[in-house]
Amino acid sequence: MFEKVLTKHVDPPKSRKIDQYEKQGGYQAWQKVVKEMDPEKVIEIVKASNLRGRGGAGFPAGMKWGFVPKNTEKPHYLLVNADESEPGTFKDRLLMDAVPHMVIEGAMIGAFAIRSDISYIYIRGEFVKEARILEEALQEAYQKGYLGKNIFGSGYNLDMYVHRGAGAYICGEETGLIESLEGKRGWPRIKPPFPAIEGAFQCPTIVNNVETLACVPHIIERGPDWFKAIGPESGPGPKLYCLSGHVKKPGVYELPMGVSLRKLIYEYGGGILNDKKLKAVIPGGSSVPVLTADEIDVNMDFDSLAKVGSMLGSAGVIVMDEDTDMVDAILNLARFYRHESCGQCTPCREGTTWAEKLIRKIKSGEGTMKDIDLLGETANHINFRTICPLGDAAAMPIQSFLKKFRHEFEAYVKKEVA
Repeated sequence: MFEKVLTKHVDPPKSRKIDQYEKQGGYQAWQKVVKEMDPEKVIEIVKASNLRGRGGAGFPAGMKWGFVPKNTEKPHYLLVNADESEPGTFKDRLLMDAVPHMVIEGAMIGAFAIRSDISYIYIRGEFVKEARILEEALQEAYQKGYLGKNIFGSGYNLDMYVHRGAGAYICGEETGLIESLEGKRGWPRIKPPFPAIEGAFQCPTIVNNVETLACVPHIIERGPDWFKAIGPESGPGPKLYCLSGHVKKPGVYELPMGVSLRKLIYEYGGGILNDKKLKAVIPGGSSVPVLTADEIDVNMDFDSLAKVGSMLGSAGVIVMDEDTDMVDAILNLARFYRHESCGQCTPCREGTTWAEKLIRKIKSGEGTMKDIDLLGETANHINFRTICPLGDAAAMPIQSFLKKFRHEFEAYVKKEVA
């Protein structure tokens, strides 16, 4: 029987307070880490759990922490990526709103593991309420002695700050986030050097997603074997799935990693709104390839979705019913990515603009069959040709929509659509 851990005590505003969080076992893992462990031991435990990043890339968190060099006099930084900006994704916002201390405790443990004495929570500018909640939670943590100087008499110091972004999708990319944190334009950096070697302020830096860090206190408390027993071995643990679109019961669902997409939609989500037929599903946030109604018998984990040509991404499941105009849907996404492109890379800057223009032309009834082909070529010339993955995020949905719903684009060209 699966037991919820991340959302077990989601009961705002009561669960936002530190006293309530402590009653639920909060900060026990933090005390255990500081009083009984060294950084190597913490990294070893998280590596053993095979916790993979919940922000989209799915990179093993413990391995990432292990990349930080130990033989350097430079300060180390732990950055919490709370710039949740992927369309269809709202899980991190729930955690920050309802259980902010869980996020903070996870960040504390991550900071300890990489020998960091300063941590920043980089939060999306639109999350005004959540930023205030986190500020208040940090003040409570300082008052309890969980943050500050000489924590628990160990000699370890840690300060944590909330830094608000200005509402740019690109700042969810870790190096764009770092540039913004430094007070510069949020332009992603060329890698290498990777942030673990040279990140914020040219110092070793780790950037972790909110949900990733929220898992860490539970791994420390219950052990890596408990975590690995939930879901597939290649990427286990409890997972937050965001369900939105044409579904009866949208929301955030905490389930074992690898739950069936069909089960998520029809059992937990209650099925399609107004009992209509399912047409398509975007399984991992707007940047991943779309699946048709015939492809939903797939497990929602990293490897299973990769096998069917899509990705888990941020687990933002967007459901579309039989009446959805797929050309209109991809136009909406193309407009978003054109607007959010930072303009640094020519393929993305020019390609996203042309992609939106071509889709508009097709939808207006003025397009040709050659325009449909040109749209595919444009996406191909963006994909894997940019510094950061925003170009891929713009291109992959276009490619998948053309592959699986080309007939709808052709219907506009043939003027079969009213």
